[in-house]
Amino acid sequence: MKAVPPLTPSGPLVMPERADRTLPNGLKVTAMRRSSVPLAEIRLRVPFARADLANGQVLGSTLLSGTETMSVVDIAAELQAVGGGLSAGADADWLAVSGNSLVDGLDRLLELLAGSLTGAVYPANEVQTNRERIADRIAVARNQPAHLVRAALLKRMYPGHPYAIQTPEPEAVRAAETAALAELHAARVRPDGAILVIVADMDPEKALDSVERALGGWASGAELVTLPSAPELTGGPVTLVDRPGSVQSSIRAAMTTVHRTSPDHAPLSLVNMIYGGYFSSRLVENIRESKGYTYSPHSGIEHAQASSAMIIAADVATEVTGPALMEIMYELGRLSLLAPSEEELEQARQYSLGTLRLGMATQAGLASLTMTLASSGLQAGWLEGHLERLATVSREEVADCARRYLAPTNAAYVVLGEASTIEAPLSSWTQVARA
Repeated sequence: MKAVPPLTPSGPLVMPERADRTLPNGLKVTAMRRSSVPLAEIRLRVPFARADLANGQVLGSTLLSGTETMSVVDIAAELQAVGGGLSAGADADWLAVSGNSLVDGLDRLLELLAGSLTGAVYPANEVQTNRERIADRIAVARNQPAHLVRAALLKRMYPGHPYAIQTPEPEAVRAAETAALAELHAARVRPDGAILVIVADMDPEKALDSVERALGGWASGAELVTLPSAPELTGGPVTLVDRPGSVQSSIRAAMTTVHRTSPDHAPLSLVNMIYGGYFSSRLVENIRESKGYTYSPHSGIEHAQASSAMIIAADVATEVTGPALMEIMYELGRLSLLAPSEEELEQARQYSLGTLRLGMATQAGLASLTMTLASSGLQAGWLEGHLERLATVSREEVADCARRYLAPTNAAYVVLGEASTIEAPLSSWTQVARA
């Protein structure tokens, strides 16, 4: 059998041609040229912090459902004519719109987007349809372990903060009305602080001109609403959420990390990879491959406007809840005390560099990544610097970050499962508090 050849060294990152412009109404626009296919991808984010959660969910799903001159059917037909589509949604940070079209249909795509941003009417029948769909989806989700444990973890991480609640009550969603949505739209769907990214097979300056023609009349002047800083995350007892009759336990853990602008971001990204961020990680090797406690344990770093956190997740059989949680803590402690090997670090490094480059390989991926960075306040050139930083971070730097951020006592732990079965075994070796 022939030996597997070594990886080809990565060449320098060559970013596409780019142009940036801030319109007089405050909208910040970035256009990039990617000539692989004759398509245009757009991403828009509008600041939506502290918007009413129920109305915000319905607004996001109904934003593109009609204007004074076009019905939802008319809009769909126009989008189809340019080989494109638009979709929208809202979370605790942003109202987000994404879409695409053939490159020669970009002007029309932007006109349709502008029509909804400046003249959405929220037809009563569309509002009713969407609010019922959202309310039903929430009701179903509230019976799912992944949703329940996520809700409990957010409450543990963000007490008293808007991030603490991930979904509104179904009854509040069903109460959403056209008048309330129109009022929320008028107050919050404004270009001040909004960001638009376009990736297309066309000259970036021409793309910016198209944006200015379509969206230059979008009204500005709204007061920018911001989120408070997230509360400091501290360790403490394991939070136990009872789910009677459950045949498995959902384990989650969270610890504070850093914003992408921090010098620690690159080494912490590699720490996450080594711990549980990909299939060759320590967590997978321990509680999947070695002990068979779970199928797909993982960890990941989540960045929001007001916080950054590393989240660890594993779903295990009820009878191994205690041992699985103990191994999760053990691997945190081991990595915070013992530096990874050079081989372990290099594998994580190559995986991280490869997935970043792969994510930029398509127009859609490049548009989404550029929007993610832009909405974090990062300027052109940050990505090149980040890739270089990932490529050069030393074993000592990774070990130092693991020591400072991954101590098991710094984490917040939540376990969802049948409390009558798992509480006593957990309490025998760690502190437990019922939710």
